[in-house]
Amino acid sequence: MHTKPWKLCLALAGVTAALAAQSPDFRAPGQHPSLLLAQPRLRLLKRERERQSPRWRQFESLIAGKAAMPERAFADALYFQVAGDRAAARRAIQWALGEGADLRQLALVFDWCQTALTEGESAALAAKLEQAIARPPTTAGVEEARSRALAAIALAGTTPVASERELRRIVEVWWPERAVSSLAAGSDAFPRTSRYALFELLHAVRDSLNIDLRESARVYFSEMPAVELLSYYPAPYEAPENEYRIPASAGGEFDLHEAESARAADLAMTAYDTTSLGYQYLQGWLLHDLFMMHGSFGAPYEFLWANPYQPGLSYYHAPLAAHDTILGRLFIRSSWDDDARWAGFFGGRLQTFVGGKPQPIDLASPKLLDFDHAIVAVAGNATSFAIENPTARIFLVGLKPQCLYHLGAGVGEHRTDRGGIIDVPFTDRGFRGTIRLRPQR
Repeated sequence: MHTKPWKLCLALAGVTAALAAQSPDFRAPGQHPSLLLAQPRLRLLKRERERQSPRWRQFESLIAGKAAMPERAFADALYFQVAGDRAAARRAIQWALGEGADLRQLALVFDWCQTALTEGESAALAAKLEQAIARPPTTAGVEEARSRALAAIALAGTTPVASERELRRIVEVWWPERAVSSLAAGSDAFPRTSRYALFELLHAVRDSLNIDLRESARVYFSEMPAVELLSYYPAPYEAPENEYRIPASAGGEFDLHEAESARAADLAMTAYDTTSLGYQYLQGWLLHDLFMMHGSFGAPYEFLWANPYQPGLSYYHAPLAAHDTILGRLFIRSSWDDDARWAGFFGGRLQTFVGGKPQPIDLASPKLLDFDHAIVAVAGNATSFAIENPTARIFLVGLKPQCLYHLGAGVGEHRTDRGGIIDVPFTDRGFRGTIRLRPQR
């Protein structure tokens, strides 16, 4: 059933009103540092330096060794905030006032290196930031919105009118149109490659405006950590510097930079929410030192976001199946061991993981994938399935999206999600018998 336009407008208006009610003026504090380094986090990072933690030593060695770093200004500015090294600040400032064009890093340098800037340098860099947010956005993506939000927050004490105007636009216009509307339509507004930018935006807005943007998409964000945890292939990849968890991809490719970005996003995600159960399982997953990033891209993020003191729960107690009801995705594994059997249904495709490699599964051919605790039934052209495992949770995949199916006596009628999945609801006693697949009008 299609949502009527006037109902969608009312829903978006309600979201906008709720957000506006939380912060009527959208005025950020105008202090430095304001971005990503709230006082508790900055104290933690300085304590990590004092105790010479492994993450600090790795980060420090890259800075001291003048390693080639893909985001050098970000790394130097962070190092200055923690260690007070003015040479690092001057390198970041020189880049920002010279060839620097990355708005995100420019905002971080302006905010984090403010005490090392001369009055003239501060004015010049502020003008550079103000000019950037005065121009209309060129994309609707979260990366640009994040960067513009960081710039606006950094400018709050210098040009408050421009800062407030841009923050109001992002929270009241961009977020409802990009996030809420896209998710309501079943579109993935924040694919994994954009996940880190999303959580930088969430941190910055909450820290400065006391607005939790997740409130307008609660189901999506409540399911996110479980989906995130199970959407990695089981076997880790051993690189020279450390081991990596590899995120599942449609083509089954192994991309180490994507793996680094995914871990950085997970770290920022668990730093954002320390109390929800799913986020605590994800924190337990991240604490293994084997996966601590040592490379020139990942090490600054590892140091910035990892918190070894934050409570985390053993992921061995986490559910082994995650159904994303918003986007129509499903991820299952047989256990939390590295040799576990795994299946992922996303983007309208089904994969398994066999012999250290992802393998595509033909959705046109009916089959049962039995994981003991759960069964994935690939519909294909089948009209029924005989289920012999009474303790398993049953997922039907490969059906018509958002279609009503009659599944037989004792099961009743159920509607598929946007991916064509039905999570067959049974009691703890499970089900043994025949499930029929009869689409209804």
